[in-house]
Amino acid sequence: MATYTIIGGDQKEYGPIPANDLRQWIADGRANAQTKTRAEGASEWKVLADFPEFADVLPNSPPPRLTSVPAGIPSRTSGLAVTSLVLGILGMFSCGLTALFGLILGIVAMLKVKNSRGALSGHGLALAGTIVSGVALLMIPVFAAMMLPALAAAKQKAQAINCVNNGKQLALAVKIYSTDHTNHFPPATTWCDAITDMVGAPKIFQCPSAHSDSRCGYAFNAKIAGLDEDEINPSTVMIFESDAGWNASGGPELMIGKPRHSRVFMVALADGSVQQLRESQLATLRWDP
Repeated sequence: MATYTIIGGDQKEYGPIPANDLRQWIADGRANAQTKTRAEGASEWKVLADFPEFADVLPNSPPPRLTSVPAGIPSRTSGLAVTSLVLGILGMFSCGLTALFGLILGIVAMLKVKNSRGALSGHGLALAGTIVSGVALLMIPVFAAMMLPALAAAKQKAQAINCVNNGKQLALAVKIYSTDHTNHFPPATTWCDAITDMVGAPKIFQCPSAHSDSRCGYAFNAKIAGLDEDEINPSTVMIFESDAGWNASGGPELMIGKPRHSRVFMVALADGSVQQLRESQLATLRWDP
């Protein structure tokens, strides 16, 4: 049985369909004498009036505009609707990063499906994508609230590591000074000035958690200043965290009252080692050489 393909008023192809179905389309007003038609196996398009087999059913009427998909022609699923749903689902696992695009595409997809007059399907997918994307966007504050404590803890840990590195470099600079000055530690009142040339950069004097305008976030144990290194117990405090400023020296009275990071205090000892101590452990520190 011969089949035919037509071009509707929306300039889209419909078919192939058998002659009986095309006759029904003509009777329903979906095709007329001027409708472009191609028979099965033919390469050129003709108007329907050029096919004598339909002459008996063709009325004289203007070219039709197909306002809906003819019966028997399956509609295709909107790709935007599918993409919207996928992006919405991904947004639940990416802290909402893809959800905004999913929401926009879902709305666009619903409009396109509605205006396609049956040529597109997927309104339910688009609606689901819009809803899921919207929920993912609403979850962003929740995701942020969950992540902030972890980020804050990571920042504190990084600052603590940086502070320990500072302590090690300052202690090493003091040791180098001692080697260059007949094995004696620097004077208490100018210890920062004395080791500046041995320190790689000015920021080594600055604790990452201290006030940004503080030139130095550490103090020197005044009781070991100027002493012969060999006469000092290796476990004696050398450098500790303090807000007293540049060239500050003294004892435990200058130590910061609260830990700056990760609930620990950084202390460098006379042997060059660095310890991180909790407040309950500060009483065990040795200050006298």
